[in-house]
Amino acid sequence: MKTIFTITFSILFTIISAQPTFKSGNDPKPSDKKWVPVENLSDEFEGDKMDLSKWQVDPVGNDWAWIGRPPGLFRKENIVVNDGNMNVTVSKLDQPQTINGKNFTHQGAIIRSLKPGNVGWYFECKMKANATVMSSTFWLMTKYNCKKKLETDIQECVGRTTELSEPWSKGWDSIFHSNAIHRHTACAEKLQLQNASKLKEPNYARYYIYAAWWKSPKEIQFFLDGEYQYSINPKVEWDNPAYLHMAIETYSWNPIPEDGGIVESGTWEQRTTKYEWIRTWKLE
Repeated sequence: MKTIFTITFSILFTIISAQPTFKSGNDPKPSDKKWVPVENLSDEFEGDKMDLSKWQVDPVGNDWAWIGRPPGLFRKENIVVNDGNMNVTVSKLDQPQTINGKNFTHQGAIIRSLKPGNVGWYFECKMKANATVMSSTFWLMTKYNCKKKLETDIQECVGRTTELSEPWSKGWDSIFHSNAIHRHTACAEKLQLQNASKLKEPNYARYYIYAAWWKSPKEIQFFLDGEYQYSINPKVEWDNPAYLHMAIETYSWNPIPEDGGIVESGTWEQRTTKYEWIRTWKLE
């Protein structure tokens, strides 16, 4: 009981005493405001279990029904907390699975927050990408609304590309890439805006701090390792509450090689996306 209390107190102290990561001159907060942590959207990933009071690890439920983009199936068993990280490991399925007429041969996972974030908040994570053709991501998504289904990709990258990858995707293993996507619904056409910064080394080479300040319904600012990179100005009001997502998935434009590549033959380290922490802040 004492151990549990000590770990809990340590986590709370870390969250309360920390501040967002900014290099000198990059903190955008107004002079009369301060950053205050949003505890239910922050996690230091101490201990050895996911905090299910904050995160949903099952692909379906709570109005979410996405089980993964074939051939990559989302499975909660691939999410493990240890060594101060949330680790998501990709691999080949023991046996192929057909679900709702779709064929799955490999596996990743998705993690979603149980509570939404809002306009004015700052979202950041310290993440080390996996080294495979599968993704490493940190993003926000609103729940279905016919008029607005809004996705904010703070970081979306892959560990490597191959000769099978689409030509435009070359370099996506060394990129800070963000989207503001107004998804297609029965009431609205799809609209996508994006921006990116080229990195000097691959995303899997080290931990990076990826972040975004949802400044207003008309502007989102993006930060890398505490330094402002660029803004995206949505063409519609970006104002619906949105849930944090971390999805490790497959892409048709960056397919798994026939021999499986590192997804199958790589070490655990190469096949694992690591999140050291996730922190969310609001201004008061």
